[in-house]
Amino acid sequence: MAMKKERKGDAYSARCPARLVLDQIGDKWTVLLLGVLVKQPTRFNELKRRLQGVSQKMLGQTLKKLERNGLVTRQVFATVPVSVEYAITPLGRTLAGTVDALRQWAEQHIDEVARAQERFDARP
Repeated sequence: MAMKKERKGDAYSARCPARLVLDQIGDKWTVLLLGVLVKQPTRFNELKRRLQGVSQKMLGQTLKKLERNGLVTRQVFATVPVSVEYAITPLGRTLAGTVDALRQWAEQHIDEVARAQERFDARP
C-alpha cells in the first residue's frame, strides 16, 4: 500500500503546517490586534490600553507570534524608557479584513449566541 503524500496547504491534514497559522489567526487577541494595527502603527502601551483585559504577558506573546509569522513589525525607539511600536505588514494587511469580519460577526450576533447558550444551559 502506497503512503499518501502530504499536500502542502491541506489544513484538514493533521500534519499540515497551515494549522499553526490557523491556530494563531483564530485567537481573539490576534483578531483584535490586527484590527487596531491596520489603522496605524501603535505603541505597546497603547495596545495594552486599547485591548482591555489582555495581560502584558499575553500581549507580548501574541505580538511576538504575529511578528514571527510576518504579520507585524516591531520597531524600538531609543528613548528613556525605551518605546516599542508595532505596525502591520503587507502580509498582515491581506489578513486584517478577513479576521475583522469575524469580530464584526461576533458583535452583530452576540445576542443570538447568548440566547442559544441560555437555551442550551436550561436543558435537563
